[in-house]
Amino acid sequence: MGKSNTLCALDIGSSKIMAILAKQDPAELNITVLAGVQVACRGLRGGVVVNIPETARAVAQAIEICEEKVKDADLAPVNEVILAVRGSHIQSFNNKGAFNIARTDKEITAADVESVLDIAQAVPMSQDREVLHVVAQDFWVDRQKGVPNPVGMEGSLLEADVHILTATASHLNNVAKAVGQAGFRVSRIVYGLYALGEAAVTQEEKEQGCLLLDFGGQTLGIGVYSEGALRHSKEMSLGSDSLTRDLAYALRTSLVNAERLKEEHGACLTSLISPDEEVEFHAIDGREIRRVKKRTLVEIIQPRIEEIFAMVAKELETSGWLEVIVPGGAILTGGGSQMRGLVEASMELLGVPSRIGLPQFQAVTVAGELTGNPSFATALSLLQFIQQPPLWTDKAGSRGRSGIDLGLGAKSRKGLTRKFTNFLEELFS
Repeated sequence: MGKSNTLCALDIGSSKIMAILAKQDPAELNITVLAGVQVACRGLRGGVVVNIPETARAVAQAIEICEEKVKDADLAPVNEVILAVRGSHIQSFNNKGAFNIARTDKEITAADVESVLDIAQAVPMSQDREVLHVVAQDFWVDRQKGVPNPVGMEGSLLEADVHILTATASHLNNVAKAVGQAGFRVSRIVYGLYALGEAAVTQEEKEQGCLLLDFGGQTLGIGVYSEGALRHSKEMSLGSDSLTRDLAYALRTSLVNAERLKEEHGACLTSLISPDEEVEFHAIDGREIRRVKKRTLVEIIQPRIEEIFAMVAKELETSGWLEVIVPGGAILTGGGSQMRGLVEASMELLGVPSRIGLPQFQAVTVAGELTGNPSFATALSLLQFIQQPPLWTDKAGSRGRSGIDLGLGAKSRKGLTRKFTNFLEELFS
């Protein structure tokens, strides 16, 4: 029996890299997740690579740890990875394309659909922009809207409404270079929020109208769904790290201590906290021990939470989508969604039903702690995305078709990540 196909999904976060290692049965094509790891990365800022060697080090470390966790004789070494990207450099807009069916039989083919999607994405863009995805929203046949799949229908005019997701080309190149320096080939780059929407949002929610919020450390992804499709998306440069900085500043403590206080004792609303309970923490000098009421922590956190949701509401109002999300409500995901009381804060501040969104899988098996951990939601969603790509909703740019090879991906990787890590440690020591 041949070795299983090895899959590696990397989520390039604000300041961390989440890696998932999985295997795919060569006969049944089912995917089984084997290991996952989260690694801090000093080479990232807001989801963008600012230091290629540091990012390469983190990528190599993350994949090496995953491989060490799984010693499966039937598992081939990792040679290529699927990437999820995010950050304010990702921009989107809606457009429309039209294609005349000139053949006498007038029967619409898959090639016709490809043609109308190509026409829809043929819009002027600056040279530094690159198309990541062209997401089909609606098809029209002879002016009739609401055709989910026009292939096989007859008509003279085929039209498509699309949502186009673009990214700064240099940022994509830099992350690909970092992965290449770590010894791997990038097989696919996907916008993280888009992958999340395919795995964590139900079709019913998409039909009714809903909001997807991806809470990162330094980014907030916003996606609006209506009538079954992604209608609006936005990346904002504000995330859960701002809560940590607020606590560190107000309490005169280190960021490490502030992060611990936030994770262990923080909450989004004062109504969720006992008014008198206290916790200890070290001052910024690391020696003096201080005490603070949990309520005080939340009084520092809550204004920032209110600001974040106010910015979301303003974005929805400005773009004209505020009323659309009411029926399906808000789906909250990402590492920042683990903050206690975020669902209650969303319901109170946005005025819509809210829930935590975790990927729901059909042909992907996930076990253990990864199942309910929102930090790995995007990386896991990548596996579902490639396993069951949506019909006519991912007319991707060149990144999706050809992949990128800027490194050592085709070479033998026995000990490669370890050697590379040692090299960097010597270089920067």
